[in-house]
Amino acid sequence: MINLKELEVWFITGTQHLYGEETLNVVSRHAREVAQSINGSAGIPVSIVFKDIVKTPEEIFATLQEANVAANCIGVITWMHTFSPAKMWIRGLNILSKPLLHLHTQFNRDIPWDSIDMDFMNQNQSAHGDREFGFIMSRMRKDRKVVVGHWQDPEVIAQVGIWSRAAAAWHDWQGAKFVRFGDNMRYVAVTDGDKVEAEMKFGFSVNTYGIGDLVEVINGVSREDADSLVGEYEELYHMDTSLRRGGPRHASIYEAARIELGLRKFLEAGNFKGFTDTFEDLHGMVQLPGIAAQRLMAAGYGFAGEGDWKTVALVRACKVMGSGLAGANSFMEDYTYHLDPQNPMVLGSHMLEVDAALADGKASLEVHPLGIGGKSDPARLVFNVKGGPALNAALIDMGNRFRLLVNEVEAIDAVYDLPRLPVARVLWRPLPDMKTGCAAWIYAGGAHHTAYSQNLTNAHLQDFANISGIEYVRIGAETRIDQFRNELQWNELFYR
Repeated sequence: MINLKELEVWFITGTQHLYGEETLNVVSRHAREVAQSINGSAGIPVSIVFKDIVKTPEEIFATLQEANVAANCIGVITWMHTFSPAKMWIRGLNILSKPLLHLHTQFNRDIPWDSIDMDFMNQNQSAHGDREFGFIMSRMRKDRKVVVGHWQDPEVIAQVGIWSRAAAAWHDWQGAKFVRFGDNMRYVAVTDGDKVEAEMKFGFSVNTYGIGDLVEVINGVSREDADSLVGEYEELYHMDTSLRRGGPRHASIYEAARIELGLRKFLEAGNFKGFTDTFEDLHGMVQLPGIAAQRLMAAGYGFAGEGDWKTVALVRACKVMGSGLAGANSFMEDYTYHLDPQNPMVLGSHMLEVDAALADGKASLEVHPLGIGGKSDPARLVFNVKGGPALNAALIDMGNRFRLLVNEVEAIDAVYDLPRLPVARVLWRPLPDMKTGCAAWIYAGGAHHTAYSQNLTNAHLQDFANISGIEYVRIGAETRIDQFRNELQWNELFYR
């Protein structure tokens, strides 16, 4: 998985020559201390890099231009320690292509009541310096994240950390490649979409490869490599004796290992960050990839079934945002409902492919008939998913825009054995309640495929949508259908 500490957010402090060399030296020293302190905070997953204070339009332009082309720079944090006349920033902001966080802070937390004088006031002008900067950003219609509070405040650090994770996911999308084996599942609407518009908007590309291209790589997998991976399966998962080496049903496990190795090799050779397949196009394959998709997701790849490339990209983005956090992110589907009025729940699953990293305990590697696809019985990991706060997110092509829809949910620890359902599964209750949550999702055109996250919050996804410049719609604890429908109608007018 991506190491977020290799990515940089540049800390840029604005001021001007008006104040003299002595004051500017203090401003520079303060800015360096703030940047280094934030960088050392446990809640910051990336590297915060101090940059020399900027005092002129030329210095501002040069610094932001450098940020644009720096390969590891994923965004900038700006702070106006003193008053920095905002017309100086226009050229630089016009060419800035990286996400921006405006930190509205000041070096001192408290006013030094007994000693404050005009020298102190001239040196600590963030209260109106940042307002000047905020005006020019609004005047230029530049989207940004605004975080307010002292730079040592844990809430401020948390907000900067969340935004930096969103910026890292956006950076990861730029130039990313996702592969589609076969086409979209026939006649399905929501999983399809405009791949050209997506590449212009998001920076990633989606291209289709024939299933034969993958089969050729799978057929080149050596017996030694496949046997080695089977040994890993036997060590990591519960397996019936009949599936182990020497057992009468071992061929299915051996074939699943060949598929995983072939898929991994194909993805690595093409520098792909995720993939999708469909059970309607498996020509030349013995079985549909089950455990292969589950384990590749656990390794950091995006995945979705049935040609759903938008969810592939979103799962990958969630994995980048959640890197290093407890919990996992997976392809998911709202599969069926438990409509008991006293205990309503959604059963989330898919035919085979739920991220192995979601397993609550040791998973079971099993082989069962699939019922669709017309291929041999596929191998898959069967497990329950732990309860707790979570969310489902869908990236939807609305025709004139992309919409990111998020429903916060409460996952529930498994209370039923489900002995005849041989798939990975999770139970949850949508917020604010089953009827409202499901109705709101349908009013918003939400997809049946989602990215399911145990470690991200509404704040991560909202920052990501803002950086992406797309519509963001949230279903949460306070959602009311009448207000929610009004929001959707207002959005239609805004985006028209």
